[in-house]
Amino acid sequence: MPLNAATSFLIILLIAATTFGTRVFPFLVFPKGKEIPDVVKYLGGVLTPAVIGMLVVYCLRSTKILAAPYGAPEAAAVAVTAILHVWKRNNLLSIGAGTVLYMVLIRVM
Repeated sequence: MPLNAATSFLIILLIAATTFGTRVFPFLVFPKGKEIPDVVKYLGGVLTPAVIGMLVVYCLRSTKILAAPYGAPEAAAVAVTAILHVWKRNNLLSIGAGTVLYMVLIRVM
C-alpha cells in the first residue's frame, strides 16, 4: 500500500516526537538537584548486566552441541570476547573481534 507525502510526513513527525519524548522524559521526572530514588539507582546498576546476560542466552539458544562442529565456533567467539573485554575493557574491540572470529569460524568449520 503506497503512502502519500502527507501520511509519510505525519509518520516521520510522530516518530521524531516519540524519540524526543523518550530522551527528555528522565530530565522532567528527575530534575537537576533532586535526589534520584534508591530503586532507580539500584535498577541502573542491575539492568545492564541482566540485559547483557539475556542477550548472550538469546544468541546461544540455538547452538547445536550434539552435532558437528559441537558449538566450537560459538565457544571460541564467546571466549575471545570475554578475554578481550577483561583485558582491554573496550566494548567495540571485544564485540567486534568476537563477531569477526565467529563469522570466520562458521565459514571454515
